[in-house]
Amino acid sequence: MVTGAARGIGLAVAGALSERGANVAMLDIDPAALEKAALLSGEQSLSIKADVSRQDDVQRAVDATVKRFGGLDILVNNAGICPLTPPDAITEAEWDRVLAVNLKGAFLCTQAALPALRAGGWGRVINLASLAGQMGGIAVGVHYAASKAGLLGLTKSFARYLALYGVTVNAIAPGTAETDLTAAWPEPIQQDLKAKIPLGRFIRPEEVAAIVAFLCSTAADAITGATIDVNAGLLMR
Repeated sequence: MVTGAARGIGLAVAGALSERGANVAMLDIDPAALEKAALLSGEQSLSIKADVSRQDDVQRAVDATVKRFGGLDILVNNAGICPLTPPDAITEAEWDRVLAVNLKGAFLCTQAALPALRAGGWGRVINLASLAGQMGGIAVGVHYAASKAGLLGLTKSFARYLALYGVTVNAIAPGTAETDLTAAWPEPIQQDLKAKIPLGRFIRPEEVAAIVAFLCSTAADAITGATIDVNAGLLMR
């Protein structure tokens, strides 16, 4: 199950997993974009309109996935929103919405998937965090950075809990990616960001999808509670 699967990194992840033989449930809040995306992800896909910040939507999506495919053993929490609002202009409603989608959504999806993950005796949970959650936002809002920092803590906590059941939980922290969202940013912001990146470019969604595919493979059996950086060199640790 991949959330935020209608475009960008989520769509690339759904495609990469489908290419490797997985049945993929694709969740997104945009039904029109989701319908188009499903056509790119192979016959073994299930499209579900869902708002990950709503517990009833999440539970319905998990139940539909388990019913259709007989189980759920890979969850990719990718859904997120990324406003550029300056700190002094962020309203309480906007703060709550960003945290609800980016952080609470990942928790609700993982929580709902727990019975299926435990029953399978093997599984993967992969959270799409962000470079902003590690070093603070450069262009993105502080609420986005805070939500992604929280996602790193959520990753470690679930990694400890699910280890007993043979399920690994990891995070990927992408830098700025070439997506519809960043393409809409003002050109001066894009150029300023690229000038700060050692490789001089944004990352590509398929580069993140390749790391997701690796983490889902048996080669990554011993990796859990980790954060993998994919940021073109902007943060070197």
